[in-house]
Amino acid sequence: MTPPTRGPLGIYVHWPFCKSKCPYCDFNSHVRDGVDHSRWRDALLKELEHAAREAPGRRVETMFFGGGTPSLMQPETVGAVIERVKALWDTAGDIEITLEANPTSVEASRFAALAEAGVNRVSLGVQALDAASLRFLGREHSADEAIEAIATARRHFARYSFDLIYARPGQTEAAWAAELEQALALAGEHLSLYQLTIERGTRFFTDHARGAFALPGEDEAAAMFELTQQRLAAASLPAYEISNHARPGAACRHNLIYWRYQDYVGIGPGAHGRFAEGAGKRATRRASGPEAWLEAVERHGHGTAETTLVAGQDLVEEALMMGLRLAEGIDRAMFASTTGADPVAALGEDRLAPLTKAGYLEVDATHLRATPAGRQRLNAVLERLVA
Repeated sequence: MTPPTRGPLGIYVHWPFCKSKCPYCDFNSHVRDGVDHSRWRDALLKELEHAAREAPGRRVETMFFGGGTPSLMQPETVGAVIERVKALWDTAGDIEITLEANPTSVEASRFAALAEAGVNRVSLGVQALDAASLRFLGREHSADEAIEAIATARRHFARYSFDLIYARPGQTEAAWAAELEQALALAGEHLSLYQLTIERGTRFFTDHARGAFALPGEDEAAAMFELTQQRLAAASLPAYEISNHARPGAACRHNLIYWRYQDYVGIGPGAHGRFAEGAGKRATRRASGPEAWLEAVERHGHGTAETTLVAGQDLVEEALMMGLRLAEGIDRAMFASTTGADPVAALGEDRLAPLTKAGYLEVDATHLRATPAGRQRLNAVLERLVA
């Protein structure tokens, strides 16, 4: 197997703290009474130094501050992290630097300082545009605050996006269509629209199991998904990934690094990384607990909890699971340069033929892609491909 080609490098920075834990969220997020920002800033910078030794000599094209609620970071910390990345690696002149934010009035007031610190793209966790749904989802902002935060983001950032969650309890297709129209009136060049799922370990998982609420049925949710695809395509915001829509050229470049199975390093509690090493990829995972991570970084210079080499069939399957999420599908030449294998040859006719015949996959000389019907049922498609 030939060694992977070294393409762009992305940097992911995880800020684990939130004001409150949303009942649907299974991310590595935590509520704390107080945070020693100076101590956390020093630790993030120290782990960046370690990450630069893990993936040296690379060109960084994107950074992404995720969480948690990274808009709760002090802008000085955000700026220090950005400056340290630029000191440690070569960086693209048009580097994309995204920060996730919650649209409360307090956090929106920080946007000017965050832009000055170097952030040039913001992603707002709006989630809903009506009061009852926001209460159900455990959000602390009102619909009016969300709309104002979107307007503030538009003033301070050249690029902005926001998220909505659909297929909520009691939501009808007509209600979602109306909310989509409102969202499109507020949107810039990117929208993320997620179907509500019940994840183990969340409060919603417990509530749903005891019958506290019911989700729309499978057919209703599928109709909302199809409506979303059609309406946003008509508005020139087609889906470039299952849940992400953008005008041509306006996709989130950092997330494309994930889905194209290119290289990234992760710093902060629970952050993951994947970067080329030999004929495979080195997979890293930092310690999840904020205090455990912080203590490990201060003691050892990094909070790495696990590191493994992904190679062979595991490498092929990881790249496959990421790439089929994209509307563009898997570029067979890029896949081969990353994994050393052509995806069609690696999967074989026995696995591909039934899915192409059923209309869930398409294969041509340059790409393997899931059709719209295949992306809607991607989990089932992947089960057939990587069983």
